[in-house]
Amino acid sequence: QVQLVESGGGLVQAGDSLRLSCAASGRTFSNYAMGWFRQAPGRQRELVASIPSSGRTNQIASVQGRFTISRDNAKNTVSLQINSLKPEDTAIYYCAADFAGSFEEVDYWGHGTQVTVSS
Repeated sequence: QVQLVESGGGLVQAGDSLRLSCAASGRTFSNYAMGWFRQAPGRQRELVASIPSSGRTNQIASVQGRFTISRDNAKNTVSLQINSLKPEDTAIYYCAADFAGSFEEVDYWGHGTQVTVSS
């Protein structure tokens, strides 16, 4: 089992920055690819950024240049730095762990943290 706990969400204004964090406990964290998903009201959950156990990070086109994912295997944490927030970034953000790395079937989910961006 891997337990994931997100933190760092909140109510911010457009243009602000946030740093979301996810603390992992349980099985060997470094073996898992980690990702951040988001789900806006009325929309499907989408993968916005991911980082493998080693290698290059990935982000969807709409967040490139604003979202940066990073991980610290020594501390069992993964973070998502979000700059220049936009109202359309409003969503619940979920941390995810996936051993296979494809995120087609996520192995573990966090409970999510709400990000609300006012215009």
